[in-house]
Amino acid sequence: EQVNEQFQPGDVYATNDPDLGGSHLPDVTVLTPVFDDANERVLFFTASRAHHAEIGGLRPGSAFPFAKNLAEEGVVLRNVLIQRGGVFYESELRDVLTEGPYPSRSPDENIADIRAAVAANHKGATLLRDMIAQHTWPIVDAYMSHIKWAAYEKTTDLAMRLPEGEYHFEDTFDNGDTLGVTVHVRGTMGHNGFWFNFKPADERADSLNANPAIVEAAVLYCLRCLIGQDFPLNSGVLDAVSMYIPPASILKPRRPKDPAEHVAVVGGNVEVSQRIVDVIFGALGVVAASQGTMNNFVFGNERFGYYETICGGAGAGPNFDGASAVHTHMTNTRLTDPEIMEHHYPVRVVRFAIRQGSGGAGKHRGGDGVVREVEFLEPVEVSLLTQRRSQGPFGLQGGHAGKPGRNMLIHADGTTETLAGLAQFDAKAGDRVVIETPGGGGFGTFVE
Repeated sequence: EQVNEQFQPGDVYATNDPDLGGSHLPDVTVLTPVFDDANERVLFFTASRAHHAEIGGLRPGSAFPFAKNLAEEGVVLRNVLIQRGGVFYESELRDVLTEGPYPSRSPDENIADIRAAVAANHKGATLLRDMIAQHTWPIVDAYMSHIKWAAYEKTTDLAMRLPEGEYHFEDTFDNGDTLGVTVHVRGTMGHNGFWFNFKPADERADSLNANPAIVEAAVLYCLRCLIGQDFPLNSGVLDAVSMYIPPASILKPRRPKDPAEHVAVVGGNVEVSQRIVDVIFGALGVVAASQGTMNNFVFGNERFGYYETICGGAGAGPNFDGASAVHTHMTNTRLTDPEIMEHHYPVRVVRFAIRQGSGGAGKHRGGDGVVREVEFLEPVEVSLLTQRRSQGPFGLQGGHAGKPGRNMLIHADGTTETLAGLAQFDAKAGDRVVIETPGGGGFGTFVE
């Protein structure tokens, strides 16, 4: 009833607030309530989430590794009404995007992308109404419950296939902070399911802080992989799951309303999420660590912001080698073609190749990472948000770790500088960044 009183037909909202289910500020979610024919009751929500290469913040690209708080990462949208009665509030949205201490550098692109999301939601709403017209609301409503129940049953079936007990694993970030998990299968819950007991480090002063929505998404992803059957992904999976996340930690930071007092979070979405997956799979012993990072590479100036993630090596498993030069787990992006990138941005792609021999040895070998080298043709600000630079992705069952990644800056005069996993600097024309991504861990003892 409260939901129906809040929303009106034709409403559309935009949000990126990490405390309201968002991942990080560049991921803007556009939500549209879908009403019944009488416009009296909300039946569904359609939603579109897309990454914006620029949403403001202290540095171009809105992926600033050393941000001290959420305000420095960009513009916070807290369920902003952007359309009512079919009227798009463009001027009001532009005001939100361009106000504050660190406004968006690309409000026109932001608004264009949000308009596209509104259109996508409208198409989804039309298809939902068509489905109801064809099958009737009682049948559609019933099948929504059936779909959730099917996901729940597949998750409990997975719990039955695994040996009952407790499984523990712990891994380390580049700064020495640890993330551990104990996975309880079956008996501890009183039914066939899972309990995830996380043991994370305390919340950090940089951007490597996640939130419970990211933790839940990572858990759901792991279970979906292990189920190994096709079914519509939905929250029914989590109906068979309980979890404990300690407060004031990198997985559940405190939630002050003022963005200037809230810890930064962009690294939690792109880096901590990867480590959550690795420790869950490590605890269950099903696959060695993959590269464990998205190798976030951001550059720009006051005219533009560019952001990309870079592939690496996948971990090996009990009966397969890890794939080379692929995105793993929490990222599935495609890189911009070199010709397009060089046409639109002041860069030259010098090299993009497989990093041969970087995967961990074992009965099944981990996949190899890649080498990506980019030259800047004019001065730009650069940010690198990466992990697995001090310790390679772990192997399992006697398999060796993959090689850790490496970041380098080759100055225009030929001198070379090794960069940390979290780095920010001003590059000059002629400088080149070289990013070597980690290889995946091996699985099983290698026997000649």
